[in-house]
Amino acid sequence: MARKTSVLRASQQASKAERQATQDAKTADSFQNFAARLGMGTDNLMSWGSYGFNPITRNRQLLEWIHRGSWLGGVAVDVVADDMTRAGVSIQGELPPDLIAAIEEEAVALGIWSKLASALKWSRLYGGSIVVYLIDGQDLSTPLRLDRVAKSQFRGLLPLDRWMVEPSLNNLVEDFGPQLGQPKFYRVLANSPALRGATIHYSRVIRLEGIELPYQQKLVENLWGLSVIERLYDRLVAFDSATTGASQLVFKSFLRTVNIEGLRDVIAQGGPAMEGLLKYMDMMRRFQSIEGVTMLDAKDQFAVQGTVAYSGMDGILLQLGQQISGALQIPLVRLFGQSPAGLSATGESDLRTYYDGIAKDQNRDLKVPITAVYRMMVQNLGVGAPDGFGVAFNPLWQLTDAEKAQIAQVDTQTAAEGMEMGIPPATILRELKQSGRTTGRWTNITDEDIQMAEAVPPPMLQAALAAEEGGEEEGGEEPPVDEDPNGNPPEAGPGKKGSARDAEFKESDHPRKNDGKFAPQGTRLLKDEQDRSDKGRRGQDERTRGAGIQGPDR
Repeated sequence: MARKTSVLRASQQASKAERQATQDAKTADSFQNFAARLGMGTDNLMSWGSYGFNPITRNRQLLEWIHRGSWLGGVAVDVVADDMTRAGVSIQGELPPDLIAAIEEEAVALGIWSKLASALKWSRLYGGSIVVYLIDGQDLSTPLRLDRVAKSQFRGLLPLDRWMVEPSLNNLVEDFGPQLGQPKFYRVLANSPALRGATIHYSRVIRLEGIELPYQQKLVENLWGLSVIERLYDRLVAFDSATTGASQLVFKSFLRTVNIEGLRDVIAQGGPAMEGLLKYMDMMRRFQSIEGVTMLDAKDQFAVQGTVAYSGMDGILLQLGQQISGALQIPLVRLFGQSPAGLSATGESDLRTYYDGIAKDQNRDLKVPITAVYRMMVQNLGVGAPDGFGVAFNPLWQLTDAEKAQIAQVDTQTAAEGMEMGIPPATILRELKQSGRTTGRWTNITDEDIQMAEAVPPPMLQAALAAEEGGEEEGGEEPPVDEDPNGNPPEAGPGKKGSARDAEFKESDHPRKNDGKFAPQGTRLLKDEQDRSDKGRRGQDERTRGAGIQGPDR
């Protein structure tokens, strides 16, 4: 029977194997020309190139110095974490607007996004971190059950980096699921700001890793990931060296030289001779101005080396910056804060690609835990989360004023069409108010407006009620008209100039509008409109009689 090996033992063996692998192994590719010494393994300079093991992820102090002392190293760690948390989420589910606003205020009060941003930064810097759910009155070593979180029990989040906790390498998760094979418990060390000595169950934390490693390398790192600094460490050193060297070249861009006879002897003697030479040079420096005069000994020579143009330096710095940008998958416009060169280059396509990558990381690493956090905040307010509750990350791409106005116009037109289709007015107001978070329009719709709209029936229902009332006042439905065998309506009278319905037509039974047109079938005129129409006709008759004009027979 094979002896069972723990993860801790396997980690120690992997570390020992890494230390013993000190000799580089030569490799050969498919093309070799020994006469021309082309290709790998043909005893040329390229054949001696290889890759070494430089595990700076384990060097916590060096990583902290890079984060503190290099602006580029700090941006490489912080910018992605800030972008993943700066836009927040939209709450999904059948929740009233006032409850959604209360949940968002609760997230701000508990500092959810700032704590999560800190945890993401330390995971990128150190290669791993956890975020602890702070639930009052519950044992941290027991599995978390979301339905057991009561009102005012959820108190926020606590970020801890990998150097503040010790994972249980001898006790791993055995339940099938996404956490299978991960440490089952985390013990908080003495250098933690809180919860020192506590043992935390894996279901009560959000586990974050910088760069995911293969399993054998994860054993070396105690099941943690890789710092983002390690992969670009050599490029980071090259960029900082190039920029520092370029800045030092500025001091050598204008040089002046003086040839002094017997200079070695003066320096060797020192004393008054040396002091006199330095005094002479200081006097020369003072009087070298626009109106100054340079005084020299007859045997001395003065030469000026003009400004030197260091051509190509900007291209080198740009190429080094592009390598760092590619290593971090952050566009130059976001990493360095500079606009791309060229007439047609705006950086929008690069930013959209970068934001798509951020959205992928959000849905992969934060979707499930953030949904759990917001569910606990709902229960924190004393309300149960409804069916279909969830969150969706807000897009990072910001709309312009013209784009917002266009979207608002389309949303308003769609709402009007929905009203005609019979959607309740209260639902239309809710949709417009929700779209106002994106467009900035319709934000003044209040809850009272929505409550008042609840009592207003949809337009189709209003039309049906009006048609029903109109039919009752007009004596119900009219009897059908008989048709001849050919489907034609019966003709009226011997002359057959009108139908039977024309003979029975009564003007009083078919009200007209003010313009003389019939009202739509199934509706009735408003009483005040009918009164205005009758009053207008009476006034016209009086004016006609007063003028001596015979009006038409009625």
